[in-house]
Amino acid sequence: MTHASPIIEMKSVSKSYGEGKTRAEILSGVDLSVKEGEFVAIVGFSGSGKTTLISLLAGLIAPDEGDILMRGAKVEGPGPERGLVFQSYSLMPWLSVRGNVALAVDSVFAKAPKAERQALVEKYIAMVGLSHAADRKPAELSGGMRQRVSVARALAMKPEILLLDEPLSALDALTRAKLQDEFAAISQVEKKTIILITNDVDEAILLADRIIPLDPGPRAKLGPSFSVPLAHPRERTAMNSDETFKRLRRDVTNYLMEKGRHASEEAGDAVALPNVVPISLDAKKRTPSPDLPAAYLKAAHSPIERGFVEFFEVRKTYPTPKGPLTVVDGFDMKMEKGEFISLIGHSGCGKSTVLSMAAGLNDISSGGIVLDGREVSGAGPDRAVVFQAPSLMPWLTARENVALGVDRVYPNAMPAERRDIVEHYLHRVGLGDAMHRRAADLSNGMKQRVGIARAFALSPKLLLLDEPFGMLDSLTRWELQDVLMDVWKRTQVTAICVTHDVDEAILLADRVVMMTNGPMAKIGKIMKVDLPRPRSRKALLEHPDYYLYRQQLLSFLEEYETGAHGKKPAEANDAEAAKGESGSRQQAA
Repeated sequence: MTHASPIIEMKSVSKSYGEGKTRAEILSGVDLSVKEGEFVAIVGFSGSGKTTLISLLAGLIAPDEGDILMRGAKVEGPGPERGLVFQSYSLMPWLSVRGNVALAVDSVFAKAPKAERQALVEKYIAMVGLSHAADRKPAELSGGMRQRVSVARALAMKPEILLLDEPLSALDALTRAKLQDEFAAISQVEKKTIILITNDVDEAILLADRIIPLDPGPRAKLGPSFSVPLAHPRERTAMNSDETFKRLRRDVTNYLMEKGRHASEEAGDAVALPNVVPISLDAKKRTPSPDLPAAYLKAAHSPIERGFVEFFEVRKTYPTPKGPLTVVDGFDMKMEKGEFISLIGHSGCGKSTVLSMAAGLNDISSGGIVLDGREVSGAGPDRAVVFQAPSLMPWLTARENVALGVDRVYPNAMPAERRDIVEHYLHRVGLGDAMHRRAADLSNGMKQRVGIARAFALSPKLLLLDEPFGMLDSLTRWELQDVLMDVWKRTQVTAICVTHDVDEAILLADRVVMMTNGPMAKIGKIMKVDLPRPRSRKALLEHPDYYLYRQQLLSFLEEYETGAHGKKPAEANDAEAAKGESGSRQQAA
């Protein structure tokens, strides 16, 4: 399959943007050699220069120093021999699927007979499973189907190299998994040279022959190559019990984590917490807890320990033109005080609906939720929510955003005490040096840190996390999971986290609650996670039971992959088409 000579090379390539004080050095002295027929995955952090690297290979930008060679000849600009698939779909909205693919084919093969060009278009539309949707326009397609069109268009141009720039990162977990499997199958059929940019280690292992980390910038360089000695086809559930997969996953993850340790360690000492009582807690019930640092607020005492949070036959029904639609059908669960629950399931299974009912943001159709002996009826300061998007006031600083809630929840505290509460938690999440920056000037990861600080600063009885890291790349997600675990370890607040990430669910939880697909979703299975705390990703990857827990979750999700009523894949594909883009990207309410 592969030949000894490289098809594409980068030799001492450097790239910067801007001049003088605004100059940003992105890549420095990058060397890369890819053989013909090889599938290489380049894995790195957000902002490390991955897109700059793929743009250089595509010829869309030129290096400041060094050379990019294809078959020994210098790359001087873009060309049809290098097909490119971006994270965003870049389709012509007025053209059908067939029209979008034909546009590319007609431009590259203008001199070929019409019948030959049409055959190429139909072949690649069929290869990505869109023959049934060939006449639909992009607005009628889900996000996953639009990305399939992009792949078909790139392949139909018959490139020698396929360059994939995080093509699946904007998609929900199930759609992403389906497209990963399709990419794997296509790469085996086409035998093309493929360079994939990704932030997902599992995606890289599933698809690639070789994984190369891109170290964090500025002046980013490529790290050492990790060979992937796993036979094709690779099946994610089967790989989970493969020792080679486990070792490779641990090695690549540990390398990236080691390279990514930075800001939070340098944030400085946290501000000591004053002993003040939030409005949602009765001062008479409070007693000190020996488990918490002396500087931390005294824990809210409650005589209720075992049934601190109780869900009784909770249902949510929405009226529709065709009659009532039951999204959640009888959610029953009891939580102990200080317990951390992960709620997992496919998109549309009602996870976020359960959370929003617990938050008091969504009415309960029947049943009830009790927190610390009181029934939930509307939102309140005893429950703090961290959403996927943190909803900050962009014109306020990080500090001012956290202070908005603190000023209302601690009405009897002195201004200096309220200030210390705010700054304590901003230090805890690694924003001690950035607390006076406006929210509009913060990265997505930093905004979510503010959201976490704001939630903990309210001293809630119940912390509700709705896919808190879902919009972040997986490497930033690891870092913030550690931040969350560190702050939670000190507070032991009772918490529920909605996630679609198997590893996140296990890392965070005492129990993982698995939901069946919606509509009529309910609890399908509950898995107790008996792993030592405090937990770290590195320790988990080396724990003998970790992959057994992972196997249980993967098997459950696989069982429900085709839908609530066991739809066949083709029917599921049509359902996906009907949903449109929003169904692919968002968690259904």
